[in-house]
Amino acid sequence: MPLAAALLCVAQIITCQAAETVRVAVQKTGTFAWELAVIRAHSLDRQANLSLQVQELASPEAGKVALRAGSADVIISDWLWVSRERGLGAKLTFYPYSSALGAVMVPDASPIRTLADLRSHSLAVAGGPIDKSWLLLQASLKKSGIDLKSESTIVYGAPPLLMAKALGGEVDANLNYWNFCAALEAKGFRRVADIADILPKLGAKGRTAMVGYVFDENWAIQNHDLVARFIAMTRAAKDIMANSDAEWDKIAPLTGASDPATLRAYRDRYREGIPRRAIDDEEADARVLYRVLASIGGRDIVGPEPELDSGTFFHAAPGG
Repeated sequence: MPLAAALLCVAQIITCQAAETVRVAVQKTGTFAWELAVIRAHSLDRQANLSLQVQELASPEAGKVALRAGSADVIISDWLWVSRERGLGAKLTFYPYSSALGAVMVPDASPIRTLADLRSHSLAVAGGPIDKSWLLLQASLKKSGIDLKSESTIVYGAPPLLMAKALGGEVDANLNYWNFCAALEAKGFRRVADIADILPKLGAKGRTAMVGYVFDENWAIQNHDLVARFIAMTRAAKDIMANSDAEWDKIAPLTGASDPATLRAYRDRYREGIPRRAIDDEEADARVLYRVLASIGGRDIVGPEPELDSGTFFHAAPGG
C-alpha cells in the first residue's frame, strides 16, 4: 500500500476513534426523529465530533426503560418525570427541547368560543386523567370558579383515536398533543386556547419548555464537554428547521403529514416551540408549574416531593 494511502487510512481511523458516542433512544414517530434527520443531513454530528447511536423505540415509556437500564444516554421526556425520579433516588437531569404544548381544538363552526364554554360539552382528553395539559387546564379554570371535570363530559384516550373522534364529530372539543392539534388545524379546526397561553395565569413568566433531553446526571458530569457539544448540535439543527422551509420538504415523509397544509402546520407549531429563554428562566417557571401540578394532581403525578427537585435542570454552562 502506498505511504500516502496508508497515512490516509490511519487518519480516518484516528478520526473515527476521536468521535465520542452518544446513545440516543428515540420514538420512531416522535418529533426528535425529525431533528435527528436534519443533524445527519447536515453532518452536524460529525462537526460536533459526535457519533450518534440511535435506538428507535415504539413509545416514550420504552425510552424511559432504556435510560434507566443504562442502554441509552439520552431520551426525550419531561421535567416532571425527571423530578419524580430524582425523588425516588434516580439522579436524572433535564435540558429544554420544546415548549410546544397541546391545545383545545373545536370545529370551526362550533359555538365553543372560550374555555368557559366547555361546560356542558364533551371534551376528549389525550393522555389520561393525569396528563399535564389536562391538569393545567383544570387548574386555570378553577381560578374562574369552573370545575371542568365535573361540569363537562370527559373522554380519555390515545391521541390518534381522539383525533379521529374529533374529525368524526363524536366529541365537541379535543385537548390533544401539539402535533395532533396541528393536524386538526390543517383540517379546518379552530383553537379555543393553547395550553401555553394559560400558563401565565398559573404564574409562569413565559412559554415553558415542558419537554427536554434527559440523561443521567453522573454521566453528564463526567462528560460535560460532550453534553455541551450535543446541546450545541441540536441547537444548530433547530436553527436550520426554524429558517429553512426547504428542510421541511425533505423531512416531510418522517412527519407523516398527509398533505402540504398539515406539513405547514407541523412546521409552524414546531418553530413556535423552539426554546429561546435562559435556562434559569425555564427552571423558575417549572418550579411554579410543578407546585400547580402537585396541588391538583397530588402524589399520582409528582410522587412524594412537593417541590421540583433542585437538580432537575442541567446547566450546560454558567447561566446557560
